[in-house]
Formats: sequence, C-alpha cells, structure tokens
Amino acid sequence: MPAHDLIVIGGGPGGYVAAIRAAQLGMTAAVVEREPQLGGTCLRVGCIPSKALLESSHKLELAQHELGLHGVKVAGVGLDLATMMKRKTDVVATLAKGIESLLVKNKINRIAGTGRLAGPGRVAVTAADGTTSTHDAPKVIVAVGSKAVVLPGIEADGTFVGTSTEALAFDSVPAHLVVIGGGYIGLELGSVWRRLGAKVTVLEYADRILTGIDADIAAEALALFKKQGLDIHLGVKVTSARAVGVGCVVECEGREPIRCDRVLAATGRRPATDDIGLETVGITTDRGGRILVDDQFRTSAAGVWAIGDCIPGPMLAHKAEEDGVACADGIAGKWVHVDYDLVPAVVFTHPEIAAIGRTEEQLKGAGIAYKKGVFPFRGNGRARTINDTTGKVKVLADAATDRVLGIHIIGPAAGDLIGEAAAAMNFGATAEDIARVCHAHPTLPEALKEAAMAVDGRAIHG
Repeated sequence: MPAHDLIVIGGGPGGYVAAIRAAQLGMTAAVVEREPQLGGTCLRVGCIPSKALLESSHKLELAQHELGLHGVKVAGVGLDLATMMKRKTDVVATLAKGIESLLVKNKINRIAGTGRLAGPGRVAVTAADGTTSTHDAPKVIVAVGSKAVVLPGIEADGTFVGTSTEALAFDSVPAHLVVIGGGYIGLELGSVWRRLGAKVTVLEYADRILTGIDADIAAEALALFKKQGLDIHLGVKVTSARAVGVGCVVECEGREPIRCDRVLAATGRRPATDDIGLETVGITTDRGGRILVDDQFRTSAAGVWAIGDCIPGPMLAHKAEEDGVACADGIAGKWVHVDYDLVPAVVFTHPEIAAIGRTEEQLKGAGIAYKKGVFPFRGNGRARTINDTTGKVKVLADAATDRVLGIHIIGPAAGDLIGEAAAAMNFGATAEDIARVCHAHPTLPEALKEAAMAVDGRAIHG
C-alpha cells in the first residue's frame, strides 16, 4: 500500500499550499523539493526578497530626500548594503522556516531532492548526493513552477550578465546597470538599484512598459519613472549582451553599443516542465511549455494534476496558491473554481501599481460599452498627510448594468487597495455598490470610493 495518498512535486506557493489543503482534507501527503528552503522562486529569489529590497531602498530614499519635509532632521545618511542584504536574507529564512513548521504541523512528509514522474502513480527523486529513490502514490500534483527566460544573444554568466536571481544579490552597487525588459521584474529591481545609487538604463522592445497593465496607467507610470531617474528606452531590440573584461557590452539594433557594469535580463519566464518525466505518463505540453489541464486541474494522464506557473494563467504566486487549494478540493470531491479574470496584479515600484479585471483596451477591443470614473490621489486627505499624492484610481463599469469590469490604481499602497477591489468584483459589485460603502476618513481607500462615484459624475472631492 502506498505510503502517501498524494505526492506534490514542487514546494513553492502552489505546491506546499496544495499539500496543506490535502492534509486538512484527510489525505496523507508528501512534498518533493530540491532546494534547501521551501517556498519556491517566490520566497527564495522572487517576490519576498525583491520586496524586502524595495522597502529598504525606499526608506533610504525617504531619509535622503523627504524626511526633511516632515521636520525630521537627518544628517550623514548612507548605505550599508551588506546589512540591507542580510535583512533580506533573514526575512526569507524566517518565512522558509515557517513553511517547514506548517508541513510538520500538518504531518506532511518532505522528500528532499529533484522529483520527476516515473510512470503512473510513481515519482522518482534524485537527492543532492545523486542517490535515487522511488515513491508511490495514486495521486500526483505537478507544481514545478517556472524559470527565467534568457533570450538568444544574451550570454548570462551569473556574474556580469544575469537574471533577477543575481540582481537580488549584488555585493556592490553597479555604477551602471542595464535592464533588458520593461516589465514588473525589470522595473522593480531597476528601481531598487537606482535608489541605491546606480545609473539604470531600461531597454524595452515594445512601444510601452508593463504590457498587460491598462495603457493609461502604464503611460503615467512611465512619466513618473523617468522623473525618478530611470533612463527608459522603448522600441529597442537587444541583439546581444555579454561580459567584456570587468564590465558588459549590450548591443541593440540600429543603436550604438552600451557599455555598463552589470546587465539584468528581465525578459519573462516559462514553465519549468523540461525533464520532469511527463513522457512517462503520456503528457505533452503546448508550445509555451505549459501543461494543459481541465477545470479540475486534471492533466491528460489519470492520477496526475498540475497547478501554478506550469499551467496556463497568470504566473503569480497568489494564483498558484488558489490553484493549490482548488486542486486539493477537487481531488477530495469538493467544488472547484478559480476565476483567472479576477486575479489581481501588483507592481511594487513607487508609486505602486495594481490592477484587477479588464483594461480599457480590452473593453474597447471586445466592443463592450463602459463608463469610467477616475479620482486622483491629490484630492485624498490621507495621501496629503503622508506626502504621497501621485497617481489615481480608475473604475471601469458596464454602461448598462453598472457592474464593475476593471479597477486600476497607480499611487500609494495600491497593492493593498486592490484587495477591496478584488472582493467587490468577486461578489459582482456595481460601481454604485462601492460608492455606497462608508469608508473611514482620512484613509487611502476613500480614493476608490470617489472613483466609483465618479463613474456617474458625482465624485465629491474631484
């Protein structure tokens, strides 16, 4: 008899959450993870360390340029990069230990090593020392996540030319950092090193930054980032990037080569579905490397499910967690539903950018008649008191039914404000519903209320 009812391959946000939910539902579960720390890319070299550095670098910038406006006298402010990096590492370690304790609490077995499918109901695990073991379970969840994409011509050496993993751990501030890619990873890490003193050049192939974000919001972000000192170039095709001596050379089509100290390739991610034994159970992937699943997260192979970044949908940690819970529920015969149209997205720059639902471009493209309400943070009392008045809230509602179709925010605490928007939209709220909710004063969420009121042209402070 198998030792486990369920084996999860991958201990990231989707994998460990799926195992915990399965244990709550009475299953004996195991998680296979090759890295010493659980939590996946998000915790180890993604969401958490980047946000730790964003917060630390923002505090440095506040101390250098803004505290004086509050009557706080600061002298001799400087950077201790080693301490900043240690704090980041400590935050990661604390959270990773927390996940370990959750597995213990839920009686989930952790199997250390690289897991791959080895036929129906079997998972082969290769430990760090090269030894292998095979584990049987009638149910297997594939939660292997994703990996950074390095485009042809970019010679990543892990030192001078690298991905976000390396950019999270520079041991000194580069004099000049070139970021290839104007998405959220490139802009977040570019912001970190710009605040710490680097010259940062961002090269984006598209004619805009943050593709997928509402174009109006992205355009405002572009202007603000340029004002902050990010040197952003659009419509640039990078043909090569390589280390030369103790620096780098980046070559672009129709432009002079750029010489710099470091290069960050932030050109997207793809599912990490190579060499995980999919062929042993007859599973194939699409052209993007994604495993196709049904609405219960079942793959084409009996007894195998897949979740998170390795299946279609937004490559976001919170989406993977939702997948994990829903998948385990489905395995246990419970109701399953994850609405990928209502997965919030956040860019943790300053100001923050957050969005949920459809953009204006998508509504226009679909021929959907809509109404728009916009409220600027400069009209919000709380934003004034914290001296953070850039940006706005935009609410898009169906012209006929008033049902909210999208909410887009650029401004202070946008990542927190989007939570109310997500709750409202998941319950099918209209703009009138949000407008009728009494919001505490003075708070930033009042800007969302005012934007909802502005849908019908009745914002009070606009």
